[in-house]
Amino acid sequence: MAGSLPPEQPRPARDPGLQPERTRLAWRRTTLSCTLVAILAGRQLVQHRAPGPVGVVAAALVMVVWIAFVAAAHVRMRAMGAGRPPALAARTALALAACTCALAVLGAAILI
Repeated sequence: MAGSLPPEQPRPARDPGLQPERTRLAWRRTTLSCTLVAILAGRQLVQHRAPGPVGVVAAALVMVVWIAFVAAAHVRMRAMGAGRPPALAARTALALAACTCALAVLGAAILI
């Protein structure tokens, strides 16, 4: 226990175990899910109707949101390489949640 160590001794190094690896894998699965949504939205748009201006805008927005999500996820996965990764900032968490919601809304808009 850290509280029982005398003050003159340094605290032992953190042993993260497999937790960072599991977190990286979770980020990869989430990124793969977002990629699949973007691909299926594009497929739906191309196969089931001629892409009009609304469809083109929706597809472009899906790609922008997907790129933003992948970039943020990549930064977070790289941070998992540190012994003690920094906490996820509230602003980043909000941006990632917004990307997820936007993909869901845009995917539904393409279906309708």
